[in-house]
Amino acid sequence: MQLAMIGLGRMGGNMVRRLTQGGHEVIVHDQSAAAVKAHAGKGVKAAKDLADVVKQLTPRRIVWVMLPAGAAVEGTIAQLATQLSRGDIVIDGGNSNFQDSRRRAEALTSRGVEFVDVGTSGGIWGLTLGYCLMVGGSPDAFQHCEPIFRALAAPDGYAHVGPAGAGHYVKMVHNGIEYGMLQAYAEGYEILHASTDFTLDLGKIAKLWNHGSVVRSWLNELAERAFSGDQQLAGIKGHVEDSGEGRWTVDEAMRLNVPAPVITLSLLARFRSRQEESFGAKVIAALRKEFGGHAVQMK
Repeated sequence: MQLAMIGLGRMGGNMVRRLTQGGHEVIVHDQSAAAVKAHAGKGVKAAKDLADVVKQLTPRRIVWVMLPAGAAVEGTIAQLATQLSRGDIVIDGGNSNFQDSRRRAEALTSRGVEFVDVGTSGGIWGLTLGYCLMVGGSPDAFQHCEPIFRALAAPDGYAHVGPAGAGHYVKMVHNGIEYGMLQAYAEGYEILHASTDFTLDLGKIAKLWNHGSVVRSWLNELAERAFSGDQQLAGIKGHVEDSGEGRWTVDEAMRLNVPAPVITLSLLARFRSRQEESFGAKVIAALRKEFGGHAVQMK
């Protein structure tokens, strides 16, 4: 099957490789000429711009956009909307806000172009292990693109979850859950690391927990891998970013009056990780001194 991939970053580039391994023909475009050149080869054709992408595709065209959420996706889809034809399909496989996806679907539908949103999980391991694809869009568009999803996904790793926007909605909540899981592992391993009674081998414990334990998971397999390189994680700064989905999940929980304390607190913990020193903690220390005469540590 023929399609285009716009965006050749860590995810998009690996997806191109997996698609060509599955026998698909891919037209690629990226702002980086070096990235395009690195992928051009058997089963892959380079395009100099979006107009060239559309020109090289044969109807019914499929254009997969794999760009950071926000302005990059917005601008790319807006340009494609003026160049694609009725019946063509635009896929957004990034981490866009589901409300943006619903709006974009409506705008494209008014032009006769289908919109499919694909929440994509699997990270850098997707190339070898396959991705988990949460697909939103019309049944017709899903069925037409299904050979692509089958090539990209792990076994049983793709599903049509609802109309346009549903794919990114499910992925949003998926990532909210991920925040909570990561935080639980982080806190548990920090307690083990801080023990004053025992000197514990975190890599050995992670490996143990991956065999028969109720907390075994792929994330814990990755913890085992990380600790095998450096028990102290000395080369890593404890600064944790977020790409938006955790915030959106918390916003949606609040909108629906659904209590989500674990996901919410895991998001706030990420904010704390970015502070060199917490002013709020200074306030607490000062107040404890004021009301109780508690000692404070001075710089």
